[in-house]
Amino acid sequence: MRLDIKPEHPALDTELSIRVSELPPACRVTLHAHSTDADGQAWVSQATFTADRDGLVDLRRDTPVTGSYRVADPMGLVWSMLPAGAPENRHVRDRLAPVPLQLTAEADGASSVNTQLQRCLVPDDLVRTDVAGHGLVGVLFHPAGDGPWRGVMQLGGAEGGMHQDDAALLAAHGFTVLALAYFGMPGLPPTLRCIPLEYFGQALNYLLTHPKVTPGGITVMGVSKGGEAALLTGAIYPDAVRSVISVVGSAVHTQGISQDIRTGSLLEILQTPVASWTYQGQDLPYLRNVVTPRLRAALAAGDPVSIGWAFPDLGDPPEAGPALIPVDRIDGPVLLLSAGDDGGYGAAYHEIAISRLRYPARHIVYEHAGHPIAGPPYRPTPRAGQYGGVEFQHTGIAAADAAARAGAWREVREFLQ
Repeated sequence: MRLDIKPEHPALDTELSIRVSELPPACRVTLHAHSTDADGQAWVSQATFTADRDGLVDLRRDTPVTGSYRVADPMGLVWSMLPAGAPENRHVRDRLAPVPLQLTAEADGASSVNTQLQRCLVPDDLVRTDVAGHGLVGVLFHPAGDGPWRGVMQLGGAEGGMHQDDAALLAAHGFTVLALAYFGMPGLPPTLRCIPLEYFGQALNYLLTHPKVTPGGITVMGVSKGGEAALLTGAIYPDAVRSVISVVGSAVHTQGISQDIRTGSLLEILQTPVASWTYQGQDLPYLRNVVTPRLRAALAAGDPVSIGWAFPDLGDPPEAGPALIPVDRIDGPVLLLSAGDDGGYGAAYHEIAISRLRYPARHIVYEHAGHPIAGPPYRPTPRAGQYGGVEFQHTGIAAADAAARAGAWREVREFLQ
């Protein structure tokens, strides 16, 4: 029995070819996958296949007979992984270090075989620059060489901080990408509360004058709350922004976050009305959260909740009123990527922008997918998470989430070309 994975040194967003060969025809073979994340958490999956008449199992072609996923998918063993046990300190590593993947194949009448590889978060031939000295908190990635390349400003969501790995993987496709933090790091506001939009303007100026950035404006790309910020930045700075990408974001200003979501009280956060953004010293109007009886009861009982329960229904557009982002001011194309079963904003928070955009726009809704469709593909798709002692349930179907993440990543790259 032979187990092969190609390529040998992939980036995290590279689809793998996984094949088991030299098996007896019709033999059952079980593949086990194991990985650990930067926090030392182990992730595992498994699937059983039937070899064809040539004694071959090819994950691009074959559907598992049983296992942690049940569709033909070359990366099914990765996205179907679930946590195994508690995190272990001995496996904690740098967040930009390669991600290990170990596969073991077991077949009746044959010894097990295994192989492993490292999936890179920062591909070779990238230049990384800390931009903290420019009045910003962020990291810039671009390919090695003279350039220049198209400039992208990348904004994360309500988790705060910045996603250097996402920026690096995107930059490896031929872009200059600034992973910009706007709260939750030293030198920045501690929470997503009253963030001055002028900070994003300052980041645009940095990119516009950078020698590795192609002239002609910057693409602003944001995820979730960062998608809201991206659309708003495009509207406030139309001369500097050439296009906007919002992934599971909002074309409506929504309520800010008064505490750290990891340690604060969710109920207090939802019930404390604060603005997310300011401009020229003034709070921007926003749509307040709604603490429904369903949400209050779930929190009191310690049951899982969905953050989407706190967002008002936009079935009646006038409900948004002055909180609508003036997207008609955006002077370039817009790409909106939504999840059909978001559990967060929902597609309506994007759709409300379509009729007011002046330039070509695409709104793609990935049916049956939940909120976590942003960023590079080929990662686990967990069904729940915890913040501040509250369990958040992820809506959507794991297979749909994985397909949507791969599709969204492809759409982003094509839009940027």
